[in-house]
Order: sequence, then C-alpha cells, then structure tokens
Amino acid sequence: MKPQLRKLFWPILSLFETDAPPTHYRPSHRTILNVVGTLFMLLSLGSASAVIYTGQLEAILPVIVFFCIGSVALIVGALGSDGAVSRIWGKR
Repeated sequence: MKPQLRKLFWPILSLFETDAPPTHYRPSHRTILNVVGTLFMLLSLGSASAVIYTGQLEAILPVIVFFCIGSVALIVGALGSDGAVSRIWGKR
C-alpha cells in the first residue's frame, strides 16, 4: 500500500526527497512532524467551523493555508524517506 501512496503523492514528495544520505535525522523528527501535521489539520478544521459559523467567506484563507501545511507535513512524515524528513527540519 505504501508504494502506491508514494506514487500518488510523488509531486509533493519530490520537493523534499534527496539522493544524499540524511545527516541530521532522528526518529523523533518524524514523530514530531506527524504531530505538527495533525495539529495543523485540527487548526484547519477549527478555522473551517468558524467560517461556517460566521458565514464570512473571506476567512477561508487560513483554512486553506493550515490544510496545505498539515497535509504536506503528514504526507512527508508518513511516506517520505529519512532524507525528506531531515530536509524539512533543515540543518540544525
């Protein structure tokens, strides 16, 4: 199942995948990335409920931004290689 999902989300994963071996990777980085992605998805859900409650369509921008950030974090955290996760974290 994972190879099919990697093919489906390859346009997103290709932005972060590298050929070089990961130098600054720890397994906790992947866990934290998944947690942060989940939090952004919850923020997106909360913002969407606020948009529905207030009826102001101008407030849809945070919903889109939070959803995009959360989905990229979850996709790379769940399907990305160790190099992709370390590239998101950068050189720290």
